[in-house]
Amino acid sequence: MKRRDKAILGSAFALMLATSAYGIIRARSIKTVTGAVLRDDPDPANQLTIPDAEIRVSDELADGVAKSDSTGYFQVKLRQGVRKGEIITLHAQHAGYWDRDLTVAASDQLCIVRMTPAGGTPVPSANAVAISDVRLRYAVRSVRTDNVGSLVKVFQVANKGDEPCGPKSPCSPDGRWKAAIGGVSLDAGDDNEFQDARVYCVAGPCPFTRIEKDSFSRGGRRISVQVRDWSDPASFVIEAQVMHTMSSDTILQSYPVIFNQTASFTLPPKAQGPSIEATIDQQEIVYPLGPNPKLSWADCDVQTRRDSTKLYRCVLKPGYRFQ
Repeated sequence: MKRRDKAILGSAFALMLATSAYGIIRARSIKTVTGAVLRDDPDPANQLTIPDAEIRVSDELADGVAKSDSTGYFQVKLRQGVRKGEIITLHAQHAGYWDRDLTVAASDQLCIVRMTPAGGTPVPSANAVAISDVRLRYAVRSVRTDNVGSLVKVFQVANKGDEPCGPKSPCSPDGRWKAAIGGVSLDAGDDNEFQDARVYCVAGPCPFTRIEKDSFSRGGRRISVQVRDWSDPASFVIEAQVMHTMSSDTILQSYPVIFNQTASFTLPPKAQGPSIEATIDQQEIVYPLGPNPKLSWADCDVQTRRDSTKLYRCVLKPGYRFQ
């Protein structure tokens, strides 16, 4: 083999090794760390998600800080070159919880970060005020449409048949005979609309007529029709159902899910005027819920999810217990 051929073969082999090595390094690199932040508790039912927790990785391994969303989910973007199996430390912090450091190996596995409440898990005393029959009350705007009648109206298109079409007159489709165009317009009134409207010829030379303009079949508050007639007078009928639309507030109730000292509940996107009703120390009390809910017996927070549903969580203050 010539020296030149050997050099070319050697270069190709080196390039193949470099490409292979790059592929291995790339395949083993980890781009993100994904996981969830939960409250640390031996009972799985009390391991509630922690939103707005800050998750950090050492500066040389990650870009910026990640925050957990309303479900506790987080994703930290790692800098280029972090290999699979490389040891990294996650640092989590949130007001009301002790900071937590979690050492893991970089991988595609999900990381569960459990944080301990700074005040510990509240334990109600025997003398705590009893809270019972907790329920959520809210209104949803609903629209109802009722049938309030029907319409039947006869109208006539007047014309004289067998007259040649003049230069300025409406004509038959073939342009031979003088035609007339007639019709009717109708208004259903405020908060009303026409539905299922139809028009048909009932008398006269119907074969020599046609609907010229259809402004009725789609319905609505105002409908109209125009008909072309190129023979003798023809009579038409327009029929429709008259529907009345009105809106009203429907009052709904739902009940929270209670785990230990925490009550959780959700509100649909269209909910209006929410309030919490509860029996506290044998008295019925109503608490309106604003954008920043404040209760005398619980600390509450609200998170708006991607589907616009609102998640409320209320943790009882010391001196209170759910019954």
